[in-house]
Amino acid sequence: MADPAPGRRFGPGQQRSRQRPAERARVADPARRAAYTVLRAVADGAYANLELPAVLRAQRVSGRDAGFATELTYGTLRLRGRYDPIIEIAAGRGLAAIDANVLDTLRLGCHQLLGMRVPSHAAVAETVALARQVNGAGAAGFVNAVLRRVSERSPDEWLAAVAPESLDPVARLGVRESHPAWIVKALREALLGHGRSARDNVDVDLAAVLAADNAAAALSLVARPGLSSVADLAAAGATPGRWAATAATWPGGDPGSIAAVRDGRAAVQDEGSQLVALALAAVQVGRAEGPQRWLDLCAGPGGKAGLLAALALDQGASLVANEVSEHRAELVRHTLRPAIASGRDGQIEVRVGDGREVGALEPAAYDKVLVDAPCTGLGALRRRPEARWRRTPDDLTVLTKLQRELLASALDATRVGGVVAYVTCSPHLSETVFAVRDVIKKRPDVEVLDAAESLRDKDGHPLPGAASGRFAQLWPDLHGTDGMFLALLRKVAPTPS
Repeated sequence: MADPAPGRRFGPGQQRSRQRPAERARVADPARRAAYTVLRAVADGAYANLELPAVLRAQRVSGRDAGFATELTYGTLRLRGRYDPIIEIAAGRGLAAIDANVLDTLRLGCHQLLGMRVPSHAAVAETVALARQVNGAGAAGFVNAVLRRVSERSPDEWLAAVAPESLDPVARLGVRESHPAWIVKALREALLGHGRSARDNVDVDLAAVLAADNAAAALSLVARPGLSSVADLAAAGATPGRWAATAATWPGGDPGSIAAVRDGRAAVQDEGSQLVALALAAVQVGRAEGPQRWLDLCAGPGGKAGLLAALALDQGASLVANEVSEHRAELVRHTLRPAIASGRDGQIEVRVGDGREVGALEPAAYDKVLVDAPCTGLGALRRRPEARWRRTPDDLTVLTKLQRELLASALDATRVGGVVAYVTCSPHLSETVFAVRDVIKKRPDVEVLDAAESLRDKDGHPLPGAASGRFAQLWPDLHGTDGMFLALLRKVAPTPS
């Protein structure tokens, strides 16, 4: 457990601050200030997983304080749906009447009081000091009053107040597990639609999925074959991953301390993402003349492309990594530098272009195509907790149209005998099962392969609990990975009508 009061412990050789106690109370400790800085950046559109390391470095927060800041930041982001109604009761006013900066400070205080083992007096005093520094003296008094009211009840007492038995079951579960109601409904439908749950046990499984979204995800690393190995990562302190032969789990600290990660021969990557890339690389395609050509249709920011590039080199194939945005294409180029340097000229290539047009521009040109389609990210809420508050049902209208267009283009770009892997980091039925069915019902030239059979662990066994008919769906609570969906589609010669 992180230090409940970072910056307040003194070891051998350390001296207490020369400030008087009253003066010290007016200055926020670095860990809490860092967490506040990240929350404000997230409110402006940043991603916590990218922002937090930069803030910790910039503010020189390390060690135990960095651990505390990480737990505070992510816990607050995950559980704000639980804390916001508590704040409304304690403040005696709606959230709209509270300044956004002050509201983030209150959320940080609530998480210390109700979600961490921080003594109440320390949680209140330190958060008030933070408010005084970043929100002003007047706001500090308001924060003090609200948090003292919050501290008067236990977490269970507050849950009973904001999520009573009389509340609609979906709304109640949404408050208790801090998810918007539309996501709770979508995940319930996904559990049924993917065949994981029956109606008599779906609510139990739903609670498990939601709880998993609120648990910190272990940091997973990928050893890109031919460039590094799991043994290299283990030598640096990692342990082999649970499922993928390329995966390792990092116990904590900066993974950039590992030489292979710094050099781009290994990287941080969820194990589920590794599994779907490995499945595509392993699937057999019909005979082709010369080396195989692979395509990553939506490659940015480059995680799966990095693994595919290494696998392509290992198999003597070439890879084109396509990305519509020049900025994201540059991120892909950076990721692929070791693979580009290791391959022959042009074997690994990064292009900028609209994936929806590739099928028309390069028909039947590729043996394997990955469609890692933009999606709601409902399968990655452990690692990107802010996504649950940013996404809305309206996003589906744009995303599902794009997903279907990309998949159709990928099929056009695939030669007869080749295979398309359609992947999303979401179990939402509209982005997964329905998307694939909508496209292939108009395609007599497509055969659906058994994706669950192809999704194998490092010992060669199919992953338990992943089957969704002939598709595959991973679940954070079952597999400890992001909720990745995989469909494998073989291009075949159309049957004459």
